[in-house]
Amino acid sequence: MVTDRPIVVAGAGAIGCFVGGMLAAGGRRVALLVRPRVKTEIERFGLRLTDFDGSEKKLGAGQLALSEDPSIFHSAGIVLVTVKSADTADVAEQIAQHAPQDAVIVSLQNGVGNVAVLRERLGGRRVLAGMVPFNVIAMGEGRFHRSTSGDIHVGEDAGNTAGALSVSGLSMRASRDITGVQWGKLIINLNNALSALSDMPLAAQLANRDWRKLFADQMAEGLAAMKAAGLNPVSATPIPLNLTPTLLKLPDMIFNAILGRTMKIDPEARSSMWQDLKQGRKTEIDYLQGTVIALAEQNNVDVPLMRRIVALVKEAEVAGNGPPGLTPQQIRG
Repeated sequence: MVTDRPIVVAGAGAIGCFVGGMLAAGGRRVALLVRPRVKTEIERFGLRLTDFDGSEKKLGAGQLALSEDPSIFHSAGIVLVTVKSADTADVAEQIAQHAPQDAVIVSLQNGVGNVAVLRERLGGRRVLAGMVPFNVIAMGEGRFHRSTSGDIHVGEDAGNTAGALSVSGLSMRASRDITGVQWGKLIINLNNALSALSDMPLAAQLANRDWRKLFADQMAEGLAAMKAAGLNPVSATPIPLNLTPTLLKLPDMIFNAILGRTMKIDPEARSSMWQDLKQGRKTEIDYLQGTVIALAEQNNVDVPLMRRIVALVKEAEVAGNGPPGLTPQQIRG
């Protein structure tokens, strides 16, 4: 890996713009492969990166390269893949066509299947898995707001890619068990659908015991499916995942005290799936709950709550009216 070559973000949406912007603010050479709307927005307003802790960074459009053309990969030293899971195969073809053979490819995507897709289509290139624990909200006019805490995890490699990507305000940790970390994130990401269906900020939802019990029951289904498959999900917080369903069911005062010690959440934080429904986009439900349901089917584990949640999200996608604002009781049916 040649570290003085550009870091190219493939698919700069909310996460990609925030991560790419933070890297550029930290002195790295950064290029963003963006959609026309995002390119126009950044050219007009620049990038404004705000954080749950009140910090802020501003970059002019000239501080990073912007392009709608995948030929921007041509001199990349590192490619950060931040597209939706359904677009992974397409972006892999673009990388294969345009990026240098020695570029390191890092998947910073939801779900657990994207690295396999990238490796299949990129031959012998070095492809690393990553896990982004925090949420980013696109606020408009070039502002991207990180609304929850946590460090990015990247698979450990001889080139110390995680270290090369770490800058002030954006830490990346090398992980020896990145597969376990990804499955652990998938379990937590099961709450994305509940956040989307509730139409509530994450902090308000997690402050409500009925919503937490619903999350706990769904998580228990997921953990049972993973256990049956011999998978060992790794928690990204000090709280072991096998204890999390029990903790979620604790009284509000006790739970909120524990959460406050392990994670910071902006009062207006929202899940990416909520954003998808709000903007009339197809969600990643098939790559989150759908992955766990497929695992459950392979190992004869029943996951009825998860199946109902998938059905409700797909109904909301078809209706196109945004997050439906359901109650926990309506979700349980």
